[in-house]
Amino acid sequence: MKVIFIKDLKKQAKKGDIKEVKDGYAENYLIKNGYAVQVTEKNMETVKKENEAKKQEESKLTQEAEVLKKNLEKITLVFKVKTGEKDKVFGSISPKQIKEELLKKGYKIDKKQIELVTSLQSLGFHKVIITLYKEIKAELKVQLVK
Repeated sequence: MKVIFIKDLKKQAKKGDIKEVKDGYAENYLIKNGYAVQVTEKNMETVKKENEAKKQEESKLTQEAEVLKKNLEKITLVFKVKTGEKDKVFGSISPKQIKEELLKKGYKIDKKQIELVTSLQSLGFHKVIITLYKEIKAELKVQLVK
């Protein structure tokens, strides 16, 4: 029996997948527990509409991430830090501080998206990677000054 999965099922299939399974397994487990429905014309149309909507949403999110990437790569965040002998910085700049500074500039970025290439413990320019969406990453410049 051919079924369309309407929920993700671990190690079996993802939502929207169409698979050929044994009749008993389909009727007694998949359909009964709401993981799948039998393939029909109506169900196929529903899946096609959902897949099309998913593609459009994916495209929209990718475009938004690309625009955000361009904007983020234009700016440089400047942090004023305290230094000791030989310009040694006390402490370091954390992803949380970078997030708060970006929020002040109008960018809503989660601190989990911020990836520090090196620890920000010295004066000068540093690169920070921000994962915006799947494979889209922006390279942000951070400058530490006295």
